[in-house]
Amino acid sequence: MDRRRLGKTELFISPLGIGLSEIGNNLSKDDFNQASKVLNSALDNGINFLDTAARYGISEETIGEAISNRRNEYILATKASPLKSDGDDWSYNTIISSIERSLVRMKTDYIDLLQLHSPTIEILERGEIIKALKDSKQSGKVRYIGYSGDNENAIWAIKSGEFNTLQTSFSIVDQSARKSLFPLIKNKNMGLIAKRPIGNGVWGKKIDPDPMQHLPGYTKEYFRRWNILNAEGLTDDISNPIKLCLGFTLYHNEVNVAIVGSQRPDHVTSNVSIIKNELPISNEIINKLYDRWDSVGNSWPQQG
Repeated sequence: MDRRRLGKTELFISPLGIGLSEIGNNLSKDDFNQASKVLNSALDNGINFLDTAARYGISEETIGEAISNRRNEYILATKASPLKSDGDDWSYNTIISSIERSLVRMKTDYIDLLQLHSPTIEILERGEIIKALKDSKQSGKVRYIGYSGDNENAIWAIKSGEFNTLQTSFSIVDQSARKSLFPLIKNKNMGLIAKRPIGNGVWGKKIDPDPMQHLPGYTKEYFRRWNILNAEGLTDDISNPIKLCLGFTLYHNEVNVAIVGSQRPDHVTSNVSIIKNELPISNEIINKLYDRWDSVGNSWPQQG
């Protein structure tokens, strides 16, 4: 798989990354062998960008146990935040503690990309959590810093000039970033990580797949949008919905990597095969998807 530079950083990453939310929140320690197969399969097939978070259940510990011996093969991104036990304590010390905890869990002495996990503008403007990231970078524990979030919070993060990267929602059923965020990203030459690039698998489904066991009902809005967008059989000429979704997201040069979560190794290898052998999709289909969004979905905000 080829490599793309992540914005202005010195990180060169695969266009397909793997997100650890599903492994972390939907699997248990008893499922370690399954989680390990997913992670090792990703590395074996050329994926080198792993995205996790302190809040993603057992995900960080799984990385540490399963693949810390392969640390030189992957770019490690995680997100700092208060844990549930910390409530809404977005303080300097909470973020420093979150970083230290992540390092121990993942059995590493540095994090390639440390992102703030969706704090609001009000919290960001206080400055202390951004200082925590900068201090961790200065100490060598963090190489680059980023923000993960959507809508007005993401706009603030881009314009602040404080971050190397933005992680934000972008897919066929969540297109507003291409107008509200992409021009700003391009102007700043920031790295862009597309989360939920397949819209949680709703495209082409007859019923809401609701794959996020830890967030029941989360896909309801995406499923509603899919039914509206495809009311006229917009893309019936593409038989593989995952190919359509990945092709749409990665069509955009602003996107450096699309992160897809999975609990199954065969899903990982299938997605890699699509990236290597079946993309790009045609400009005609892209324009159809643009036109349909602009006619019925232009007012839909990013789903954070």
